[in-house]
Amino acid sequence: MNQAPENYALLTVEGKEIQLPLIIGSEGEKGIDISGLRRDTSCVTIDPGFMNTASCYSQITYIDGEKGILRYRGYDIQELCKKVMFVDVAYLLVHGELPGESERRNFSRQLNLNSMIHEDMRRFFDNFPQGAHPMCILSTMINAMAAFYPQVDLKSMADNIDDSCARVISIVRTMAAFAYKKSIGEPVVYPRQDLSYCANFLNMMFDSPVRPYVISPEAVRLLNTLFIIHADHEQNCSTSAVRVIGSAQVNLYATISAGISALSGPLHGGANQAVIEMLRMIQEDGDVEKFIRLAKDKSSPFRLMGFGHRVYKTYDPRAEIAKMECEKYLASSGYTDPLLDVARRVEEAARKDSYFIDRQLYPNVDFYTGILYRALGIPENMFTVMFALARLPGWVAHWKEMIGDSTKLVRPRQIYMGRTGDEAKREIEKRSIAAHLI
Repeated sequence: MNQAPENYALLTVEGKEIQLPLIIGSEGEKGIDISGLRRDTSCVTIDPGFMNTASCYSQITYIDGEKGILRYRGYDIQELCKKVMFVDVAYLLVHGELPGESERRNFSRQLNLNSMIHEDMRRFFDNFPQGAHPMCILSTMINAMAAFYPQVDLKSMADNIDDSCARVISIVRTMAAFAYKKSIGEPVVYPRQDLSYCANFLNMMFDSPVRPYVISPEAVRLLNTLFIIHADHEQNCSTSAVRVIGSAQVNLYATISAGISALSGPLHGGANQAVIEMLRMIQEDGDVEKFIRLAKDKSSPFRLMGFGHRVYKTYDPRAEIAKMECEKYLASSGYTDPLLDVARRVEEAARKDSYFIDRQLYPNVDFYTGILYRALGIPENMFTVMFALARLPGWVAHWKEMIGDSTKLVRPRQIYMGRTGDEAKREIEKRSIAAHLI
């Protein structure tokens, strides 16, 4: 961050001029520091949806939506997917640097040692109703972790932060697999010491006493890629929720539970499931052009899910990776999915249409990832859970960065538009007079 004294924005409010410092980030991003605005002018800014508001400084993730750039700690997402595994990216996000060999071994050891669920927590799974959504189970179970692992308050963070971060990244993976097994009525499968992070998850999900699961190296590679492209994405809804809740010095597990709750909504983490439902509907109808017309019709409730993004005004770099993996994995595994052909036709039609071109609406990360999860055998009600597992290192990194910055309690202002005090006073006087007449 740079702040040159000659760089500022000049604001005039009711005849009074104030200078607002211009902040320049390490990649050239510009922001106007309004932290003293209310003190100097008695005014606040209003920005519904925080479309133009930077809520913090961060060294974790950089996005350029116009150029289609996504970097974790300076590393391009494409290079990370090619060169390293998800465990390396998790370490990078949480610790700031890619691990050397000794750091990688130690971090993997921490993940392995913290992969078991406290046995008393096992009973909790039995009390959820059959068919409970895995996201509901997951958020509840994570919140309960503070009772079993209490050393997660700020006073103990200096000594235990690495263990706490490794525990939540690892144990939530086990919880997710247990939640899935619970939802289908099968016995849980414990993590294995000899398996990698992603291989362990696939084995816990799909191994069975009557149907042993054969771990495919290509499936493990694909899951690593999917987890990497979802690992962080700057100040999105769930990450902002983590920072807001964490600013109250809430324990790590309750904070992560809040992130999962935010992620569960259809406009955030649930979008890839909505894409699959949409593609299935288009497949059944068969007329792609019809749905393109409906998407452009403001009077139609139909929305083309998986297109457009709040930040990206070009092709989402994560969508490019997911699309390439669709072609690669489905070809190598022999798995066929008719929804991939539908997705191709929808993208081709949309990218030729001026409506989408003019509005810079391109496929986002959700458009192809659901197809990949289907290819791995992941059921649709687990799609959002997969998103949560991948996003854990990002949430933990932002939480760790936030508490290190001595962040103040997040407390936005508002513009009140309700009944005035004078109006309320007149109304209550009328009621008082009416009461005396009864």
